[in-house]
Formats: sequence, structure tokens, C-alpha cells
Amino acid sequence: MPVRTKICCIQDEDELHVAIRAGAHLVGFVGRGCSGPEVIDDDGRIAQLAHTVPPGVGATLLVRGTDPDEIAQRAQRTHASVLQLIDPLTEEAHRALRRAVPTVRVLSVIHVQGPEAVFQARDQARWADALLLDSGSPADGVFGGTGRTHDWSISAEIVASVPVPVWLAGGLGPHNLAEAWDQVHPFGMDVCSGLRTDGRLDPTKVAAFGAVARTLG
Repeated sequence: MPVRTKICCIQDEDELHVAIRAGAHLVGFVGRGCSGPEVIDDDGRIAQLAHTVPPGVGATLLVRGTDPDEIAQRAQRTHASVLQLIDPLTEEAHRALRRAVPTVRVLSVIHVQGPEAVFQARDQARWADALLLDSGSPADGVFGGTGRTHDWSISAEIVASVPVPVWLAGGLGPHNLAEAWDQVHPFGMDVCSGLRTDGRLDPTKVAAFGAVARTLG
């Protein structure tokens, strides 16, 4: 099966249309509290954009925080069908979130900074629908959108050791997508900064990314 693709950090209708035309399986909207220049307003632009995402494409809200009630309310307000949780939740919080928004899929982020990420991934995989491996550094206030790769050997170990789909993020682009696939064999690839020129989603880079992705799997 071909690798899935997620195009993240969508800022407006033009970028959304570029991502959808390229065949993205998920599109990501960076909500308040996250890092990066592409943070946009939950109740304004994210709600408007997510409402127009066509069936079959997951409208993904990147969200920080560990309060399940607040997270569920943000999912409902923004019409998100997928929640990308930047902060790890406890089992109790995961269960409460499931009860509040049972049809919303949960994508838990693992910040791959060292071998300890394997244990964190195994823990979160007990409750999440999928994991996303990124290159953030929470201790430094960086939660994604770094444009940096991490140690893919750790990512490959996570893919081999958890029972849920795993998305790979962090410093990806058309230039290294095939290499990342060969080393990690993830379920999907997530790209943000690697498809941008001067801060805008670049249709040429997006097309190149999609062309490479279609050869994988």
C-alpha cells in the first residue's frame, strides 16, 4: 500500500487546495500554544478551513495541553477529525477524551530525542490511534516545525515495536523522502517546512513530494 502523506501547517484556503490537489491523506492546522510561524486561530481560520476539508481527508488539529475537556471542546469548535496531541496524556485523560469525542482519531506525538523515545512510544501506543515521530525539543519550547531530522534508527525501532500506525515527521522533503522510507518504513510521512518557500506552501515542492511518495510502499 502506498505511503500516506500529511501536509501540515496549512494557513489559508490556497494552501489547503494545494495540499488536497496533491492527494494528502491528512492536512494539519497548527493551533494556539504550538510552536512555529504557522500558528493560526482555532475559532477563526482553523474552524473555517477544516469545515471545507473534503470527505476522505483528515482535518488535523495540532493541540497542546493535557486537559481532556478543553481538548475535546477545541476539536468540536474546529471541526477537527484528527487530534495531534503535542503533549503526552495519561491513560485517564485519554479515556476521558475518547468519551467526549469518540469519533475523533488521536495522533500522539513522540519527540524523538534519544532512546527513551521508544519507551514513550510504547506507552502512548496503548491508547492512541497512531503515533507521530517528530524532532521537537519540549524542554526548549520547540514542539514541531523544526525542519530538522532526528535519529531514524530510533524511529525504525519504534515502528517495529508498537501495534499502531506510525507517521514520520521532522526535516522531510522531496530530497530525502525515499531515504527516510527505506530506513524507517513508516505508515505515513508528515511534512511542513520542507515544502515551503519564503514561508508559503510551494506547489512545485508539493508536487515533487507527492510524486516521490507515490513510488513508495
